[in-house]
Amino acid sequence: MLSGRRAATGAASDRDNLLPWRLELTRMVVGRYIAILLALVMTPAAWAQNADRTSDGPVTVIGPRNPDLKEGADQLLLGHAEEGIKLTLQGLRVAQGAREEEAALSNLCAGYIMLKNFDDALKYCDLLLTRNDRNWRGYNNRAVVYINLEEYEKAHSDLLKGEELNPGARTLRIARAMYLDAVDPVSQEIEIDDRQRGADEDQDEN
Repeated sequence: MLSGRRAATGAASDRDNLLPWRLELTRMVVGRYIAILLALVMTPAAWAQNADRTSDGPVTVIGPRNPDLKEGADQLLLGHAEEGIKLTLQGLRVAQGAREEEAALSNLCAGYIMLKNFDDALKYCDLLLTRNDRNWRGYNNRAVVYINLEEYEKAHSDLLKGEELNPGARTLRIARAMYLDAVDPVSQEIEIDDRQRGADEDQDEN
């Protein structure tokens, strides 16, 4: 009996800890801010092509090695899903190495989620995780797909895997909040919170 109480207390504590993220989520207009919820991969400066390299001299960086992949990520972050997907597909076709391929697949999954095309989003997330089953972004984004498809057990499983790989990642915490809001809506808690805020304001005025 005691262990049951502890488990219930732990679950309540988890909900309380995630409440600020769930409240933030309710304020987001998903169509505009979906990129905030997704684990997009930005092209680091290190992924650049070299204009000149000598054995002991400096390296001149002339730009990203895969400009379509970089611009695609930029467009997705701006909320321009169709253009971002188009550029990312072009970048995937000329991707050099596993890192660029995985970045493109992750961003394509995110882009198709933005368009609410969950079949194609799931296809690219699955491809990513087939190539690298330790890619936390893939688990984050696929969990968002499963939440939208109301496949909550699969979403929960992916969230656990992502959280194990990258504990504390902001996007994972927001995805977890999305999951909790789907299976345990927070609206009543928000109303209680608003009433409490009103009571506190009344006390301040007094």
